[in-house]
Amino acid sequence: MNNLFARFARRRKLLWIVLLALVLMALAIVLIPVFLIMPFRPQTPRSVEVSFLMRRWSPWFTLTATAMTIMLLIALWLRSRWWSRALLVVVLLPTLGTTWLARQNHFEWMFNPLPQPQYAKATEATFMSDDDRVLAVEIGNEAVAYPIRLMAYHHVVQDTVGGTHIIATY
Repeated sequence: MNNLFARFARRRKLLWIVLLALVLMALAIVLIPVFLIMPFRPQTPRSVEVSFLMRRWSPWFTLTATAMTIMLLIALWLRSRWWSRALLVVVLLPTLGTTWLARQNHFEWMFNPLPQPQYAKATEATFMSDDDRVLAVEIGNEAVAYPIRLMAYHHVVQDTVGGTHIIATY
């Protein structure tokens, strides 16, 4: 009888380890790209490549991890006490959260478009200093300048310069 309890305890411990590993991997595949591609931080080509690879695979991985997590929860739930069941529910929440987050475009949350861009004459642009860098566009007799400080956060601006529609990006 003690041998049966020991085998069950080992199996239960293994199920918990697999469960926690699944949760950690689901969190990693969704959160690592968020930290690798952040506004105002230097990025390497490798970190961008890894981020987009993880981003591409995260919807399928998190869905699989959630299904496996639910199966493990059912297996552990049957012989658990109330406090262990509460812990199982708590462990399920980050997996469900990553499954939802993997289907969101969190890059748009970080790099949101400028809501109401406004223009000012160079003499009236008090928010700029003489040392600020700008992205300048001149078409015909019309010229505009977009502050790099703002472009670094918003990345894209749609505009019409000299009668030509443009998309400027930084």
